[in-house]
Amino acid sequence: MRSETRVETGSVGVVVRPPNPTETVVLYLPGDRRLSGALEPAPGLAERLALHAGAVVVAPRHRTAFPAALEDVHSAYDYCRTQGPVAVVGERQGAGLAAALLLRLRDLGEPPPQCGVLVSALLDLTMQAPSLQLNATADPTFDVAELGRWAERYAAGTAPTNPLLSPLLANLHGLPPVQLLVAGTDPLLDDSVEFANRAARSGVTVDLHVRPDAASLRAEALAAMAAFIRTWGVRSAGVRSGTPAVRTSHPA
Repeated sequence: MRSETRVETGSVGVVVRPPNPTETVVLYLPGDRRLSGALEPAPGLAERLALHAGAVVVAPRHRTAFPAALEDVHSAYDYCRTQGPVAVVGERQGAGLAAALLLRLRDLGEPPPQCGVLVSALLDLTMQAPSLQLNATADPTFDVAELGRWAERYAAGTAPTNPLLSPLLANLHGLPPVQLLVAGTDPLLDDSVEFANRAARSGVTVDLHVRPDAASLRAEALAAMAAFIRTWGVRSAGVRSGTPAVRTSHPA
């Protein structure tokens, strides 16, 4: 894989360039593998995503507490926009940060990304989802208690009900198309399903994939992400060229 991609490290973070990339740039926000299982280590996933989507992937550095982490990711998004149209992808805690970025951009009236992709997303820092307990034994790498401690450190004194900490509790109107990928055995299943329901009711184009277990999610996630990113890249290009883009909603 490394012979097919070029990996650079710069002021923004890690940049992965595939051969003959499209104009789309992916802003990729991984989760913390020390706290919960991920599809695979972040550098490997960034390279494989670059190849599958045919897009430059930027994995930015950011601080580890709110609101500084969101400010850093917003700056990384601004950098990505100078390189081309942007898709935002996040996994686990990174997916919550990605969703918060979508909300922040909407509220500030700034240009949105082409789409967002949220994988096994942590979207509610109040940690009230029933699946956190019901599915905890299905993933031995997932430590609910440690995730709760991480959430407290990340919030840094801000109430967990703040919508930029818990995007599930936010007004979701006006977001770009969003894909959610999750396993039915995932402790964070409820976050993804409820976010998909609320976003669809708010008129957002939603593509929800619930796979039977973590293994099937890992097997299918990259192809699903890449297809979604390519689809909305093409439709956004149609809008820019004056060709109407038809959006098909997939309510959960």
